[in-house]
Amino acid sequence: MSRDDPYQVVAGLDRAIAFLTCEHASQRMPEPWSWSDRDKRLRDTHWAYDLGAREITTELARALEAPAVLARFSRLLIDANRPEDSDTLFLPAAEDDVIELNIDLDPADSKRRLDAYYRPYHQAVDRELARSHAEIVLAVHTFTPVYNGHERTMEIGVLFDREQALADELSRVLADAGMRVAMNQPYSGKDGLIHSAEVHADGHDRRALEIEVRQDRATDPAFRARLVHVLADFLSG
Repeated sequence: MSRDDPYQVVAGLDRAIAFLTCEHASQRMPEPWSWSDRDKRLRDTHWAYDLGAREITTELARALEAPAVLARFSRLLIDANRPEDSDTLFLPAAEDDVIELNIDLDPADSKRRLDAYYRPYHQAVDRELARSHAEIVLAVHTFTPVYNGHERTMEIGVLFDREQALADELSRVLADAGMRVAMNQPYSGKDGLIHSAEVHADGHDRRALEIEVRQDRATDPAFRARLVHVLADFLSG
């Protein structure tokens, strides 16, 4: 992997039951783009990337000896967990202010971001998934503890669309381990919000889930170790 690559591939065993993706692993703003003075308020926040998601993904991949693909660009540059026609592919505003990076975005710049970052990431997921015998595509994301003034009390969200039975089983295992779990919270897979996992799973006849971990938990090494242990047991069984 070079410093300019749009994605990171973690090699794993072909026979691993899970294939991991992490669409918001990095807040990297690659050249020629940069953080403007107006947008710097969003650095190191959930607007720029999913805090703790990269660590969960790489630690779980290591525990399972599973393959993983992680995006290496900020979700503010382009959101790898949205379809290309989404109105939030290039997020227009955050914290009651516009995102200068995405103001009056011209078609040439949009295409450059798609061609240099979004599409290579998804091509890498497709390529690596085709090599794997994994049954489950699991996307790893995290969420902020407070959003628009509302406190989120769940620690883990299990997101699904069609895989309710699998999601129910994982939720029970996490709850039995003492974690506060919610189904399709704080976002719902039935609203298209597990786009990446589902589109790749559908393309390769696999099953799709996404986990959302509250960021104060995701960045806590002790909690993260517990979570990885529980997920690894579930996904290797």
